[in-house]
Amino acid sequence: MLVKLGPLDTGRIADLRPYFDSVPDPRARRGRWYSLTAILLVCACAVVSGARSIDELAEWGQRASNALLAVIGIRRHLLRWRRTPAPATIGRVLGAVDGDALDRAVGAYLADRHRAAGEPAQAPSPSAAGRSRAIAVDGKALKGSARLAATRRHLLSAVAHGTVVTLAQVEVGAKTNETTHFRPLLAPLDLTGTVVTFDALHSVKANISWLSRPRRPTTSP
Repeated sequence: MLVKLGPLDTGRIADLRPYFDSVPDPRARRGRWYSLTAILLVCACAVVSGARSIDELAEWGQRASNALLAVIGIRRHLLRWRRTPAPATIGRVLGAVDGDALDRAVGAYLADRHRAAGEPAQAPSPSAAGRSRAIAVDGKALKGSARLAATRRHLLSAVAHGTVVTLAQVEVGAKTNETTHFRPLLAPLDLTGTVVTFDALHSVKANISWLSRPRRPTTSP
């Protein structure tokens, strides 16, 4: 899910911080050295730089400059016993963190960036003024996620038209269960003035009635 963030410079890292702050820390308070947000920011920067394993995430942190680590919020140990999170620390945190909460935080960040990018700097032309924002809802099986004891994981996603950005996604147990996740998926998004496209599977009365009512996002970072 962190791959969706795209390039992260120091300004975008600062913008992303409050969204990661909304993710609950699964660890006990005692013994923490690195904040959850700092660890997630290290992972985010590493992933968008090409890291694909726990060791590579930790290696990115070890190679990062002191200035960048300061922006991320990494605390340096006074005796220099530690500089950045070790592979074991990153592995424990990623294994325990609430994946849905992290996904919502990333989706909220992308949705706000996409909305800000769509706001014209000056008065729009008549043709642009009549153009609605569009979001597509679709479900796909996650390639490479199958295991000996489990089938492939299935995700339902809300993706922006035009500039393709995944604004929200949620895991469903099976493809036939997509309809029950339709409204929870879209509820955190601001759908005002937005056209939502989806498969006939979701064209049930409850979903259509829900979409036709004016509503604002139910959560914020």
